Amino acid sequence: MRTFLKVIGVLVVLGIIALLAIIFVPVQRTPAQTALAEDWQPEEGHGEYAMRLSDCMACHTEEGGEPFAGNRAIESPLGTIYSTNITPDEETGIGGWSLADFRAALYDGVRPDGTHLYPAMPYENFRHITEEDVRAMYDYFMNEVEPVNQQVEETALSFPFDQRWGLRLWKWVALDDPGFVPEYDDPVLARGEYIVEGPGHCSACHSPRNTVMAQAGLQAGDPEFLAGGEIAGWTAPPLRGPQSAVRGWSEEDIAMILGTGRNAHAALNGEMQLVARDSSQYFTDEDLGAVAAFLVGLNDDVEPVAEDPGETETERLLASASPDMGLGARLYIDNCNACHFVDGRGADEVFPELAGNSLVTAESPRGLLTMILGGSQLPSTALRPYRLQMPGFGQRLDDEEVAALASFVRSGWGNSAAAVDAATVADTRASLE
Repeated sequence: MRTFLKVIGVLVVLGIIALLAIIFVPVQRTPAQTALAEDWQPEEGHGEYAMRLSDCMACHTEEGGEPFAGNRAIESPLGTIYSTNITPDEETGIGGWSLADFRAALYDGVRPDGTHLYPAMPYENFRHITEEDVRAMYDYFMNEVEPVNQQVEETALSFPFDQRWGLRLWKWVALDDPGFVPEYDDPVLARGEYIVEGPGHCSACHSPRNTVMAQAGLQAGDPEFLAGGEIAGWTAPPLRGPQSAVRGWSEEDIAMILGTGRNAHAALNGEMQLVARDSSQYFTDEDLGAVAAFLVGLNDDVEPVAEDPGETETERLLASASPDMGLGARLYIDNCNACHFVDGRGADEVFPELAGNSLVTAESPRGLLTMILGGSQLPSTALRPYRLQMPGFGQRLDDEEVAALASFVRSGWGNSAAAVDAATVADTRASLE
């Protein structure tokens, strides 16, 4: 018995030592992945463009706030995380950071003082950003961004998620090797892959999360890469596989929706509207084409979209305007038909298709319900400056009516998604309020 207790005591002591090491031993920072000359300087505009590729502005700028001054509330399954001030302000921003400090934040998710950043900062993906882009962004933030003295709201998650030292253990599981190694020899596909996997951090939203809330797919070779996710109540649809939102789209279709927020099939919603507004509309035509070619290539082995079946039963029902129609169909005629029409096809680059729309047919109906209840507005972009807006119907329709309308749309024109109940509508309405 005494021997057993000694063993337990030794294990406890070792556990305490290990815990103290995890908390207090400094993190080993990831070094530069490419050796550049000490006097290397980015070309004019490189730093700002790398920032656009990485979509820094959307998360680090609160609504109506100064660019990059932080304090945007980012909803996560663990609670609200407030983005940091990344202007070169010496007191409240990153003005005192070295290049190594900046790289460590991107690659390792740590501040200069060793504090671990929550993975709302997508360092899982940023570990694949090239050294040239890292140094160009550092130069941009230090020399071209206006410093803003602004303290941000302190992130205060509940226990145990407020214990940031635990993120060190999480990173051992979640982070893969740094650096970017393309799967493709073709330079166009390799460029598209780099943008999607690295600075564009597309898998942060469009890949599912595993049991420890890490991205289940980070690279093109991972089976769950871009297999779909959910963010802030909105569906981030799959971008590959049989349910891919871009299945059957041309490279031009994909480039158009990234560059303008809309195309002949769909319109961006939720967080992706910010991506188009602050990031992808600024991509060069070559980079938009590279991303599009990469995404089309991911769907090469997927069965093509079935040919247009012609007039559907739903279309005939709505065109009849029969007083015997069910509640969902009547609500569609009253509230949706003027824009999306009886065939559910909408109008190119104006009103998106409902037939086969990934938001409509998603496994979770919350994105669609959020759209019906609260409405949405397309971003203004250089190529498509007009702000098209869909009104919200939350004040006009009760939970039962919204459920009936959503169920009708999810089952019409060949859609085959599950029906929606009023309880789910009420829960979504409460989250919006």
